[in-house]
Amino acid sequence: MTLFHISDLHFGREDRVALDWVSAAIAAEQPDAVLITGDLTMRARHREFEAACAWIGGLGVPTTVEVGNHDLPYFNLLERFTRPYRRYRAIERLIERELDFPGFAVVPLKTTTRAQPRWPWVEGWVRPAALAQTLAAIDALPRDTQIVVTAHHPLLERAPSGRRLTINGEAAMAALAGRKVAAVLTGHVHDPFDLVQETAAGPLRMIGAGTLSTRLRSSPASYNRIVIGPQGIAVTARNRAHQSTAAVQVDKVPTGPLPGESASLLLG
Repeated sequence: MTLFHISDLHFGREDRVALDWVSAAIAAEQPDAVLITGDLTMRARHREFEAACAWIGGLGVPTTVEVGNHDLPYFNLLERFTRPYRRYRAIERLIERELDFPGFAVVPLKTTTRAQPRWPWVEGWVRPAALAQTLAAIDALPRDTQIVVTAHHPLLERAPSGRRLTINGEAAMAALAGRKVAAVLTGHVHDPFDLVQETAAGPLRMIGAGTLSTRLRSSPASYNRIVIGPQGIAVTARNRAHQSTAAVQVDKVPTGPLPGESASLLLG
């Protein structure tokens, strides 16, 4: 299996050259699937969604899309609470879509919410119902199916400083490790990584994709090419600077705002 894992396109602040580069690679290589782990837009504006949906709709391969915190309506709170996914309608069938192949499956996990008991509403929250839905989907698969889970937010629950990150992330990681999930694929932080997190139920591999926007952090625009075979999972962080995977992957999950931005600017 060959997968392209892309994230944080942020239409409105997209990197058009990077998007064309990825489109060309998909057309040439025809991966088995494209996994998009959220933040399609910058401010969830209609024009941003129209551009994002047009780009995604033209990929021509099986695709699943996670919802990022930037993809819930930002200026229209009524719509955020009553019809948060309405602007996805052009690609509605792709949202949180399970992909099944012989011996392999991609199962979504929702980490975004309309509101949280903290401000700003930027970080993740694995609600019990969302985790239960993901676990039920995993348990329904044939035995010995190799599984990766897609989500927007990395599942780390706390930063080294003690700041709360993804609520219920620790429990979610343990539950997924207990199901022998091969890896959890996420976005949100704009830097690629490939790390193993110890949980109460054993180790869990966490793979993060970079961004295809101009909102760079410490690495250039990038996406992950993932090959899944008998020997396990091999990840290549392809990037616009043509650096090695080791050179662009970070050794810990970033937990702060983007350089020069306050947390308030990450709302959406």
